[in-house]
Amino acid sequence: MITDTTHFRPGIGERLDEILARTRSELEKGLVPVNIFANADIFDAEMERIFAKSWVFLGFESEIPEKGDFLQRRIGRDSVIVTRDGKGEIHVLANFCRHRGTKLCQTDVGNQSHFRCPYHGWVFKNNGDWIGAPDKSKAYKGLDSKDWNLLKAPHVESFLGMIFASLDPDAPTLMDYLGGAAWFMKGLMDLHPGGMSPMGPPDRYKVRGDWKTGSENFGGDGYHVGVAHGSVQTIELAQGFDVLNNFSTHYVIPGGHSFLGHDFDSMFGPDGHVWYYPPDIQQHFDLNRLDPLLQDVVKKNPPIVGTIFPNLSFLRFFGPPSPGKPPAVYTSWRQWQPSGPGEMELWSWQLKWNFMDEQQAADSYAAGQFGFSSAGIFEQDDTVVWEGAPEAARSVWARKEQTSFNMQMGMEGMGQQVLDHSWEGPGEAWRPGPGEPSQRAFYKHWLSQMAEMGE
Repeated sequence: MITDTTHFRPGIGERLDEILARTRSELEKGLVPVNIFANADIFDAEMERIFAKSWVFLGFESEIPEKGDFLQRRIGRDSVIVTRDGKGEIHVLANFCRHRGTKLCQTDVGNQSHFRCPYHGWVFKNNGDWIGAPDKSKAYKGLDSKDWNLLKAPHVESFLGMIFASLDPDAPTLMDYLGGAAWFMKGLMDLHPGGMSPMGPPDRYKVRGDWKTGSENFGGDGYHVGVAHGSVQTIELAQGFDVLNNFSTHYVIPGGHSFLGHDFDSMFGPDGHVWYYPPDIQQHFDLNRLDPLLQDVVKKNPPIVGTIFPNLSFLRFFGPPSPGKPPAVYTSWRQWQPSGPGEMELWSWQLKWNFMDEQQAADSYAAGQFGFSSAGIFEQDDTVVWEGAPEAARSVWARKEQTSFNMQMGMEGMGQQVLDHSWEGPGEAWRPGPGEPSQRAFYKHWLSQMAEMGE
């Protein structure tokens, strides 16, 4: 008879602590158990132990430029309202009324000074303060309003115009959390004093994949490109995917963050400098804003994808905005929003440099949509193959056989990739050739957060 059901659900057959213990053992060998990709207990623990404690990206300051502007966003599965109050300060509020839990904000964006509950009419200021209700003098004469404010994220900070929040009162500062990842982010976003901004609200589409798969893929999976995206070569939209790994560097940062760089000079010659941006764009950049080592990375070996733990990734690459036109460089920040065990929503923002003219911005947007959007030629490939991990995790056979996935590429005896001891930047640099140090580091950090409160 089962008497302790705290971490047990019918049909799973393993308790949470057993899955985590096995994951720890397997990771030492470069393996990851299939169970973690579509397990209800794992998913619930992720919401509590990772998303409720990490710094989570919520949007861009430029999306709420005016006092009273707001966004509806998510931290894990929690709906939150990101507001700019009458003083211009940014708040992150729980999107449910303190009276009966009714959702306060039903729209994605807007501008208002107050939020009124559609159920009983409780009213809150856009900084979260409770200020009234119908027949207040008769119904709530003795109510202490300070006890009924909306829940507020204890920590909200911005970096490079990007808004982050943490629900953990004891969280480190955002800069301490990002660590060396902030250095790479500065190289991506701070090449011009005007910075970057999104060209619209995020695209959103459902994916039958686990949020971790998106995060670890964009953290440094260059190995899949020649196979999963082989059709792009077949139709001759691009070539050379098979040798990309020969020019790659995996930058692995403590905290589960990682970036994948490529030697653009060796791949494309002098024109490959600074992500292959054309001269009319590069002329606006001021690389002296960066330290000498970061300047060198940006010029010669810039990251084209990367992940900030837990679920924020970026992409910078180039492609044709339309047939016959020269390639345009595009930048996308994307989030892998968990919606259930083995299911997520993909949110993607397309960014522009704020100095761009209308045509330059349009070309960048079109190139990005062509490659990475709900109908993008690369995105379609990724989102289909990502369905495999949750399907395997739901397999009774796979769980019975205690099946694990292989992430041993680049480990000793597996290939040519080695740790570059001459690297003077943050974290570690692994090169050359294919490897999976970023994936192993991601899951080790994931495990450390999952086990911290559970064992």
